[in-house]
Amino acid sequence: MDWLHAPDYWLARLILQRALGAVYLIAFVVAARQFVPLLGEHGLLPVPRFIAAVPFRSAPSLFHLRYSDQLAQIVAWIGIALAAIAVGGLPETWPLPLTMLLWLTLWALYLSFVNVGQTFYGFGWETLLLEAGFLAIFLGNATTAPPLPLLILFRWLLFRVEFGAGLIKLRGDSCWRDLTCLYYHHETQPMPNPLSWYFHHLPKLLHRGEALGNHVAQLVVPFLLFTPQPLASLAGLVVIVTQSWLMLSGNFSWLNAITIVLAFSAFDGAALGRVLPIAAPPLEAISWYDALVVAVTLVVVALSYWPARNLLSRHQLMNSSFDPLHLVNTYGAFGSVTRERYEVIVEGTDDGAGGPDARWQEYEFIGKPGDPLRRPPQVAPYHLRLDWLMWFLPLGMPSYEWFVPFLVKLLVNDAATLRLLRRNPFADRPPRFVRATLYRYRFSTPRERRETRAWWVRYRVGEYVPPVSLRAEGERLGERLGVVG
Repeated sequence: MDWLHAPDYWLARLILQRALGAVYLIAFVVAARQFVPLLGEHGLLPVPRFIAAVPFRSAPSLFHLRYSDQLAQIVAWIGIALAAIAVGGLPETWPLPLTMLLWLTLWALYLSFVNVGQTFYGFGWETLLLEAGFLAIFLGNATTAPPLPLLILFRWLLFRVEFGAGLIKLRGDSCWRDLTCLYYHHETQPMPNPLSWYFHHLPKLLHRGEALGNHVAQLVVPFLLFTPQPLASLAGLVVIVTQSWLMLSGNFSWLNAITIVLAFSAFDGAALGRVLPIAAPPLEAISWYDALVVAVTLVVVALSYWPARNLLSRHQLMNSSFDPLHLVNTYGAFGSVTRERYEVIVEGTDDGAGGPDARWQEYEFIGKPGDPLRRPPQVAPYHLRLDWLMWFLPLGMPSYEWFVPFLVKLLVNDAATLRLLRRNPFADRPPRFVRATLYRYRFSTPRERRETRAWWVRYRVGEYVPPVSLRAEGERLGERLGVVG
């Protein structure tokens, strides 16, 4: 069964495993820091309420057996420890079954968070990590001959990520077809980073070049992943370059990082050996392992029917799963690009009346735009879940399920919730009223930046949520949602 083995890809496997361990590490750190305040027993969308309404078969998770905030923290820290071990490369020296068990545990633990994470875990990079993590279970250890079918499945995953994103753009917003989307995207993307202001002010000719390059990278290059070397390595290099460009221009959690990781499945030893001249260890074939690889490959091929059909559909879905284990999924991003940026700014006051003449003070989020003088921060590959959902609010996302409970938490100075913010203007005592105001934001021009030192210029549009207090609307809504008594 030599056709099952690709010994020249042992270094690609090493990079895949170490780098996937690093992404898992980031994901579990995010869970350790954010899961309880967002989804814990007293969170904005409590897990106990979710698992009481959704059966295990629809959302498999260890937390269906039992949930507590302490258990969630334990699971997150176990994930951190195992991911750190994977990054260190120790499992590569273990017996093959034990190596596979480590990757299976990482996948099962993270699946448990995603499947009960509701809106806060509804991002494409969650299922991308799970799908890549599932394939990693069967990559083998350092002495096992790398399985060629698994490397092809990694490329098939990368193909769906890139080609799916390219198709959703081509079928979506007209600005992708006339190459003008980048006139707006750097300014209106979910969470700009320190370089986004500079990218926005590039000449429009370069923006059109960016859009055209995106089409080539996502609609043409992915097909080269399945061609002989050195074309496959060249395709992988194009993916790495374009994804690195995206990392420089914005904060997209670990989406770009894991896409770069997947690209290494296309590099053979000749390509990687120029950068990492490491001698290959002795490799062996194991019959039971080869049979398992074939079985897994057949399962993934069968489950690929719906994602492949989705790619060909005129009504293409974006970032969707077709099975509760998230084994084979569909991906896509920015099928439409907003032309103007709106931000919901949350404010509080200790004025007893809470009227328009009260002294309103802003809550500052860690990543999302707020203070116009504050430079957009670099947070990726870390993922700020609350900040990301705040971006969706002005776009029409239903806010009642989690945003109103968030306002109620501010009215009681809930310590866990406030740790998700950069600044609480009411550290000594809770505000009497909170409100949410809608602002139109745009990047300052170079001249405005020189004169005012501001990165943003904003204009008040109107109320998003009128002033609420714990005694009036806030208390009534909080009781209905079960977040205050």
